[in-house]
Order: sequence, then structure tokens, then C-alpha cells
Amino acid sequence: MKASKVVQKVIFYLVIFSLVISCISISTTAASTGKLGDINGDGSINSTDMTLLVRHILRQNILTGTAYSNADTDGDGNVTSSDLSYLKRYILRLISSFPGETANPTPSPTPSPSINLNIPWDWAGIIGTGQSLSVGATPILSSTQPYNNLKLSLGNLRVPPYDANSSQLKLVPLTEPIRNLATGFPSAYPGNLYGETPHTAMANQITAMVKAAGGNDYISVHTVVGESGQGMSVIKKGATDTGNTGRAYAASIFEVTAINRLAKASGKTYGVGGIILTHGETDCGNPNYENEMRQLWLDYNRDIKAITGQTQNIPMFVVQQHSYPSTGTSASTLAQWKAGVDYPGDIICIGPNYQRTYGGDNVHLTSTGYQHLGEKYAQVYYEKVVLGKDWKPLQPIKATKNGRTITVDFHVPVPPLVWDTTLPAPNQSSLTEWRNGKGFEVTANGSRVTINSVEISGNSVIITCANDLPAWGVKVGYAFTGGKARPNGTYRWGLLRDSDPFKGRSGLAQPNFCVSFEMAVN
Repeated sequence: MKASKVVQKVIFYLVIFSLVISCISISTTAASTGKLGDINGDGSINSTDMTLLVRHILRQNILTGTAYSNADTDGDGNVTSSDLSYLKRYILRLISSFPGETANPTPSPTPSPSINLNIPWDWAGIIGTGQSLSVGATPILSSTQPYNNLKLSLGNLRVPPYDANSSQLKLVPLTEPIRNLATGFPSAYPGNLYGETPHTAMANQITAMVKAAGGNDYISVHTVVGESGQGMSVIKKGATDTGNTGRAYAASIFEVTAINRLAKASGKTYGVGGIILTHGETDCGNPNYENEMRQLWLDYNRDIKAITGQTQNIPMFVVQQHSYPSTGTSASTLAQWKAGVDYPGDIICIGPNYQRTYGGDNVHLTSTGYQHLGEKYAQVYYEKVVLGKDWKPLQPIKATKNGRTITVDFHVPVPPLVWDTTLPAPNQSSLTEWRNGKGFEVTANGSRVTINSVEISGNSVIITCANDLPAWGVKVGYAFTGGKARPNGTYRWGLLRDSDPFKGRSGLAQPNFCVSFEMAVN
């Protein structure tokens, strides 16, 4: 009798096991014919599917067919960072279904992903100007060129005078250092460099992204003319050449003219795709800095187009500075963000620089920091110039108050907003009224207001202050007022960032951190 019951139990469990296997088989079959989120068609929705979607967004491995359809979690016919956000939330069990499950219940033909790469020239020029953070630091890291990117070699030519027709000039593989390093300070072109600049890492990252998207190649030719310690008055058009300063703009035009000649002699087309401005410390107290950036953009576009014959505008890419002054606020830091808002498409703020690794002086990046900056420049250049898309940093849209709370709404490149956990909390031993702000600052009629807490709500941050706010004179800032520098960092920083999965060739994850800003609260 007991044996009979045992046999019955075994048969029961065998039947159940068979049914489970059958269900799994059915589920797997359904996935292979189109189940949202199951990108690899294995019947499960997990981190493997997220990895495939990230690689598609980064153009490292383009999805097609059923995999593309399954990745379209919001059902809008396109696979973008929004689909990644929904997939992540599903895996974390924050949602139990995808918007696309109701957005398009009837199967439709799978759209074919089309990536139109804007590559109008054989050689794309990129001009780097600015001050010390534009001219690098030692040790040199990028000593080989894995692709076909180029720089201008002066040979034995002494400049100035600027002879763009000299037989000494030739194009050589882009490596660091770009030229011989400076032996003193200040030092102007061609002896203006101090080590590893962002340019070789930038060039190689652009090429890697174009190739991953199916392009044959992207060859950029880099001109680096910045002058350490010098303000806009020294790097602008018409600056006075003192022998040690004032050559940045003239050297840019000289190199563009020479490269244009060499391109024609080689049967190649050439135009300038971007201007990189890594600058602002000396102008931290300059109230006219935004206008001067705009004028620099106008001058470069007018003069370069006259040489190359290009009709395509040349955007200027700007990164914010956070080192000067070490206390108080910086006019140039605010202007570097505002210029991107006021002149969209012409001047593009790529975001802050505070999240990168700095040296012991809390002012200059390490060599790896310059590489990481170059990779970020490359990501934004690729989006704007190569893909032709508008690009904006993680930045505020508006700020409103109610009682003791302030709500700041943001443009978020890749949702969701999160608090970074790798950087220490700012304002812990100075500006302590804001120690709970994670980088946010509140003032009322010029006086600091104590922040009790900050929390993320969708694409907004809600700031709760210790007391009710006055009707007028309230401002909210973020990473805007200098305090005590963090180790291996600088004097202004915050913890708010997005969820951009971008990683450069160095392997470092580079989400978009929030810009430094200050604005009125309505």
C-alpha cells in the first residue's frame, strides 16, 4: 500500500515537471516570434537583454529583425534610450508591463534601423583652443594611433611667420604629444603644449563610434592652439602676439589653410567639423564672457568657411570650469551653460567637468582625466555633427516654489535621474547650510537658506528647505558656489546625474552629470 502511494507521488511530480517544461517551451517559442523586452529570444527578460540594447544605442552592435522589434518597449517604432529606461525598470520590477504592449497590439512589419552618418569630407578638422585644461598634462598615454586620424607636422618650419605653403608641412598620424612640449610659462604656439590633451582620445572615440555604426572610417585632423593661463582676450581673433602669448587664433587659421592645401594635393576633401573650447578659469569674473564666446564662434565660422568653402556651420563645444575662483561664484561657469541655451546648435555645453579626476592642485585634470574628457567631447560631437541630432546636457528648465519646497524641472538626456554614489557629498565642512543638498544651493535675497532634503521625482528634483521661502528674491543653484575641494577633485560639484550607459574606449562609464547653474525661482 505504501509503495503504491510512493509510485503515485512520483507519477504526479513527473506530470507536473512535464507541464512546466511544456510551459517553458511555449514561452520560449513565443519570445522568438516577438515578446517585448526579450531581445535575445531566450524566453527570459534580464540583464543580457539590457546589454544588447545598450550596445545597439551605442552603435556597437545594431539590432535587426525580431530583436529590434522586441527592443521597442515603448512601441513607437524606434529603439532609443527611452526603451532602455523601460527595460531597466521592468527588470527591477518597478513596472510589470511595457507601454508597447498596448501601444501596438497588432504585429506590424519590423522597422529597419537606419543610421544616416553625416560624413561630408574625407578629413574633418577639429580645432582645440582654450587655456591650461586644453593643452594637457604628463604622462603621455596616447602614443600610438589605432586608426587613420591625423595632425599637422611643422617639420623644421619656424612659426611665425605663418607660411601655409611651406614644403616642411605634412600630415602625420595623430598621437600625443601633438608637438614638442613647452619649456616655460607662458608659452604660445607652436610650443604651447604641456602633455596629453583630450584630442587623440576624442578622435579615436569618434572613429570607433562611426565604425560601430557601419561607417567605413572617420578621419579627423586635430589642431591644438590653446594657451595656458590666458583669457579670452588672448585667444580671440586679433589678439596681440607678445612672443609668449596671443597666437591661438592666428595659428588656427594657419593650420586650417595648410591642411586645406595638403588635402587638395592628396585628392581629399576637407572641412572643419567642430571647435573645442576648454577654457574659462581666467575669465571667472568676466561678466561679458558669453558675448565673447559668441564672437569667437562667429569669427571662426566666417574665417574658416572662407578657406574651406564649406557651407556647414561649425559648432563650438564647451565644457564648464569649476576651479576658479576657489570660493564664491564664477561668471564664466554660468556663461558656459547659458551660451548653449541662448545659442542652441551653435554653442553646445557638453556638461560639467567636476566629476573627472583632478591632480593635487584641484585645478588640472590627470592624464586619464584628459582622455575621459576627450571621450565625452567625442560622444557629443558624434551626436551633433555625425548624426545631425540636437544635443543638450542635463540642465534645468524651470524652478518653482511652494511654501518651503522648490521644484526644479530638468532636461534629462537619458532617464531616469539618479544620485551618483561614487563622489562624496559636497558642502560637508563648508557652506554647511547646503550639506543635505547633494550639490543644490538655495539663497533668499543673497543669504543662504538651509536645505533639509532633496529627492528625485521623475525628471524633477524637489528641494525642501528648513523654513518657508519669501515671495521674492529666491534663487536655486547647483554646484555653483566654491567650497572645500574634494580629494582628486575641484571646488564645485554635485551628485545629480542621468542614466546614460555611454562608455568610451577607456572603459569608463560616463553618464551626464548636471551642469553647474543658478536661476531665479518663480
